[in-house]
Amino acid sequence: MTLEELGWNTFFAGEFAPHAGQGLVPARLIRETKINFSALLEGGEEVDCVLGGKLWHEAETDADLPAVGDWVALDLGAEGDEVIIRERLARVSRFSRKVPGKSAEEQVLAANVDIVVVVTDPGPDYSLRRIERYLMLIERCGAKPVVLLNKVDLFSGEHCANAADELRGLSEMAEIHLTSARDSQGLEILRGYLQSGVTITLVGSSGVGKSTLVNQLLGGEWQETSEVNEVTGRGRHTTTHRELIVLPEGGLLIDNPGVREIQMWTDEETLRESFVDVEELASRCRFSDCKHQKDAGCAIEAAVEAGSLDLERYQSYLRLEEEIDELNRRRRKRRMATERWAKRNRRVKARNLADRIELEKEERGEA
Repeated sequence: MTLEELGWNTFFAGEFAPHAGQGLVPARLIRETKINFSALLEGGEEVDCVLGGKLWHEAETDADLPAVGDWVALDLGAEGDEVIIRERLARVSRFSRKVPGKSAEEQVLAANVDIVVVVTDPGPDYSLRRIERYLMLIERCGAKPVVLLNKVDLFSGEHCANAADELRGLSEMAEIHLTSARDSQGLEILRGYLQSGVTITLVGSSGVGKSTLVNQLLGGEWQETSEVNEVTGRGRHTTTHRELIVLPEGGLLIDNPGVREIQMWTDEETLRESFVDVEELASRCRFSDCKHQKDAGCAIEAAVEAGSLDLERYQSYLRLEEEIDELNRRRRKRRMATERWAKRNRRVKARNLADRIELEKEERGEA
């Protein structure tokens, strides 16, 4: 197995060059557990490895630490020594969400991905608003978006076609496909994305058939599958951890546990690009500071009343805008707290008058 088959290219070669003379070797992380990582070396050898202390201490946030899909520089040491991750190479992309809850931290779901495949079904799991969120995160990531409407064998053709049309209305970039993992319907379409060295990741709620798709691609019972609750339409998390899998016919797949909560990790620019129709209407409002809440001359309210703008889509835009504002507020609060703590530590370190004077000059930009 060559590095190129694992996704290596000239970009990563350039990033690794400074470490080549230090006795380090390149590897790609394929698995992360609570205590260590697993990585693939050139030739296909799998090794367990741990995070180096320097890399850990220099990371400003958890998102700076290695994640599944990352390329790293490993110190193999002598035989019997623990393999250590000395550096994480720069990423070409990362698919992230905000950590669930009140935290303002970023959670990297997959690193260095080329294609993000969102798996859903036309049944109880179907939610345009959730897919809308996924597509926004994929757009920020820079990967190619693909949506699989799975389990179409369980629903009428008309119902599935209508759902697919609604999904196509969310994004001009996303490719929408109807599949049935159980019957292998549409599986060749998914295989068509899996070229040598190309990395895709599967995301979606539990119970939509991701594990069955993985089993079909690998030609065996690689992962357990579970029955879906008939009332809620949800299944158990049959995938319990993120893992990068090298597929026998070429390509690499990062499988994720079911995601029930997809909180935004994005910015205002991505929001505007994802809701071009809403932004275009906003530019037509009579007043530039229009709040779109019963304001005179509001083009958005007029479009909703006329039926040319879907009310749910507009409400989704408002919710996402509010989430991004709240995320930015928490980021600012965290940054201010970090700066205050750093300033306090620096002052504590200045044990004499001369050192304190120098620190104060630096803070005023006079040093």
